[in-house]
Amino acid sequence: MSTAAGTLDSDEQRLAELGYKQELSRSWSGFQNFAISFTIISILAGCFTTYGQAWNNGGPVAISIGWPLISIPILIIGFCMSELVSAYPTAGGIYWWASKLGGAAWGWFTGWFNLIGLIAVTASVDYGCALFMNSTLGLYSVGWFNGTSTNATAFLHGTFFLFMVILALHAIVNIAGSHLVARINGVSVWWHVAGVFAILAVLVFVPAHHQSFSFVFGHRFNNSGFNGSMYWFYILPLGFLLTQYTITGFDSCAHISEETHGASTSAAKGVWRSIFYSAIFGWIVLLALTFAATHVNAINTKAAGGAYVSIAILETALGVGWVKLVLVISTVGQFFCGAACLTSASRMCYAFSRDGAIPGWRVWSRVNTRRVPANAVIFMAVLAAAITVPAYFPSKKGEAIEPVAFYAVVSITVIGLYTAYVIPIFLRWKMGDAFEVGPWNNGRKYKWMNLFSTIWVALITIDFILPLSPGGVPWDSKFDWSLVNYAPLVMGGATLAVGIWWILRARHTFTGPRHTVSELDAELGDAAVVAQSP
Repeated sequence: MSTAAGTLDSDEQRLAELGYKQELSRSWSGFQNFAISFTIISILAGCFTTYGQAWNNGGPVAISIGWPLISIPILIIGFCMSELVSAYPTAGGIYWWASKLGGAAWGWFTGWFNLIGLIAVTASVDYGCALFMNSTLGLYSVGWFNGTSTNATAFLHGTFFLFMVILALHAIVNIAGSHLVARINGVSVWWHVAGVFAILAVLVFVPAHHQSFSFVFGHRFNNSGFNGSMYWFYILPLGFLLTQYTITGFDSCAHISEETHGASTSAAKGVWRSIFYSAIFGWIVLLALTFAATHVNAINTKAAGGAYVSIAILETALGVGWVKLVLVISTVGQFFCGAACLTSASRMCYAFSRDGAIPGWRVWSRVNTRRVPANAVIFMAVLAAAITVPAYFPSKKGEAIEPVAFYAVVSITVIGLYTAYVIPIFLRWKMGDAFEVGPWNNGRKYKWMNLFSTIWVALITIDFILPLSPGGVPWDSKFDWSLVNYAPLVMGGATLAVGIWWILRARHTFTGPRHTVSELDAELGDAAVVAQSP
């Protein structure tokens, strides 16, 4: 038997021990597993699309110092998740872990938080991609989606329709086959690496002037509209959304584990490595972008008119040709990222449906002839479009255009995903030494790492449900519903609905992950496999 065949057999055996038959095509390498998380994190997406959140809420220090500081707790969370995916390499990932460690109720709520977060991250990445793509088309004088319009409202209307087109394209790519998506993610890694170096070269050598070290590492801004006395305890923490949002989606290594060779070790390494390398490369890109921000007043003026701060920096520091190059590199990276996000969301939908947790589960858990959950792909794309509908109606603060809807979806992403991440992390900490670790584990360090992760996620959840501007505060004289951060409404409403559903019905019907190993036994006639099932 060849080594590859032996590895495949070992993976299938471990999956059978966990109660499942091998239905998805196991064609992903360890590098490709790492690649999907690295692609979903996508420093070419988050670093550019949410740069303005840190710039306006804290200024350069929120970027230069905030990024590495916030990356540390995220990496600790990643280490905790690596240990879990090593022990339980299943497509259900996070909710499967919660069910195993705490019971069906924990798994139920974890699964829904995870699913909502994955829908939101797909929506936010594809919307950001649409905005950058439309800006790029405008520079090339292509007005198909109002990319050449000087009217901010018209531009954003066109951007929304382009967002729908991108979502449809990503659905088509995913339905075409898992092997194709894996190939695309492999290309995406090198695109991100080469693209980062190309952008760095442009930002270092092309601008005539650069900001000082003291500006980049010591200057503070408050363009939020809130009182400056709130800077340290309210405004600056809002700026941390840049880091917390960009470095997310690394749970995809778990969702693709049933399609990965040697998943117990390669998927575990994929989680923490994707975080580590993204943190390093992302920081370098952000520093280069901030050093190039020499025309501060012009940047703030452009941002107030609807432009993203990162694009405003490029336009004030570079010639049109160089701006085009940087935007093309970033936009293509974001397109790769969106495709990977939809892959991860569809696999989570497939796994959760396979266990009967979603209405119409028989439809969403069905795979096509290419062994791809095509119905789940379409379902996730439609929901991603629905959650972003408010972006069609631009939010105005005076004459300024505020991307409130985009940042609301970003906040939903962070809250949904990190809440789902921390539930099994907390349950593993609670279980203590009774937890049976896999080949990759944290040893005794799990005791403080898992507890720290739980406390951290509780803090950021509170932070990102808060209003993003004074106009979004209900008791403010300038309150406007279009300026409301609707993340707490979506998350609160979803939690209430899922909770009521659990009490009235699901607690009687959802018993946790359903094991399909009996089907495997029926096909292979191997009673030993069933004996190994927990």
